[in-house]
Amino acid sequence: MAENQEKPSDTQTGEEQPENAEESEEKKKKELEKLPPFEIVGGERFPAFFFKFQFRNVEYSSGRNKTFLCYVVETQGKESGTFRGYLEDEHAAAHVEDAFFNNILPTCDPNLRYNVTWYVSSSPCVPCAGRIAQILQKNKNLRLSILVSRLFMWEEPEMQAALKKLKTSGCKLKIMKPQDFEYIWQNFVEQEEGEAKAFEPWEDIQENFLYYEEKLSEVLH
Repeated sequence: MAENQEKPSDTQTGEEQPENAEESEEKKKKELEKLPPFEIVGGERFPAFFFKFQFRNVEYSSGRNKTFLCYVVETQGKESGTFRGYLEDEHAAAHVEDAFFNNILPTCDPNLRYNVTWYVSSSPCVPCAGRIAQILQKNKNLRLSILVSRLFMWEEPEMQAALKKLKTSGCKLKIMKPQDFEYIWQNFVEQEEGEAKAFEPWEDIQENFLYYEEKLSEVLH
């Protein structure tokens, strides 16, 4: 979720401008009214610099205000198949978890079985975790595994309860290993034309994985 931007000063000069301030406020309202209820960016691959910054499994995620979700959907039944892609938060009015179930998999055919895997830059917030749990409880033919780079606000009791609810609903929640980051790099990140660069793990990738794995274990057990 994007951070709130600092409001510009209403008096950038020494003169009082009450009418201009009102006009400015009215203009902002009209601009907000033009925004859709939510806006999500998606596709098959995203730029490498987003991956290197947004997916880095740091302990303090300062400045990482978006959530990236890479998905793999496998269906079994009459129409067996696999498809994949990614979603990214564009602004604070929507979250990628909601967008997946609204846009990518809005309904589950009762005649099919769905095995869904998410690779997410950060674990779900409380409302999203609640909705995911409800969807899994409603659709018994849906299996969801969520692999996360970082845990979002895991110290908060409300967040811990939401993560436990996810587990109870049947969701498999895991912390990404270095191999998982490499999988994302190979399957979801844009490669430079004519050159396929190998994944280069950052220095503390294993250490941070172990840190978050321990914290998740403490929360879920």
